[in-house]
Amino acid sequence: MKNFTICLAGQYFTICPVCDYIREYCKDYIVADDAVHGIGDSATGRETGNVTRCATNGALETPSRFYIANTQSDIDFEREKSAREDIKEGIPIRHFSDAYLETLAVYRKIADHLLSRDTLLFHGSVIAVDGEGYLFTAKSGTGKSTHTRLWREYFGERAVMVNDDKPLLHITDSGVTAYGTPWDGKHRLSTNTAVPLKGICILTRDTTNHIEQAEPNAVYPMIVQQTNRSLTADGMKQTLSLIDRMLNVVPVYRLG
Repeated sequence: MKNFTICLAGQYFTICPVCDYIREYCKDYIVADDAVHGIGDSATGRETGNVTRCATNGALETPSRFYIANTQSDIDFEREKSAREDIKEGIPIRHFSDAYLETLAVYRKIADHLLSRDTLLFHGSVIAVDGEGYLFTAKSGTGKSTHTRLWREYFGERAVMVNDDKPLLHITDSGVTAYGTPWDGKHRLSTNTAVPLKGICILTRDTTNHIEQAEPNAVYPMIVQQTNRSLTADGMKQTLSLIDRMLNVVPVYRLG
């Protein structure tokens, strides 16, 4: 199948797919088709007209290009991993298509690579108001998507849905940038954009409305739980280091 290149968090990824579905899944982030010949070694070759669609915070170094060649074994690994997790949670084993499982395999490889670029994959819903991003995270089913929908209804055109499920967070010593990605949840809500992240909010259910800033140590276990965790020891070490840096520059709140 023909390769294609997407841009995520200011970096290029050329994907060599097994199934056609991943191309449609990533369509809003594609910068070149058959990109082995479409983007030069500097990632600014003949397709410069398309490269402008690569969302960046304006401070990243020249983008690199990373190749992802999927195989059936990558898909089988995701199927086995999903089954193990279902058994652990005591629920019936879910059965997914190869096409869907390939999307998981691709994002896993992207997330592992981006650790070296100071970027985390995080489970949460990011919405921007007047160009500034706010991330809501919680256990599945708590109401992240419902909460950000209320923001969109209240703020109208001032609000932009960055990513409703699995945004990428680029971390520096001066701040964090949140990026939209195609992995945006069952409602497929995202925008190919980058915004400064001004706060992380842990959402809980309560009988009264309240919000308070939390100490990083108090929320650390929850933040780790909501972060994609590498399957390698080195990757996990990088992940924990990036979480520490993130909590030093972005305030965290509890909202109920």
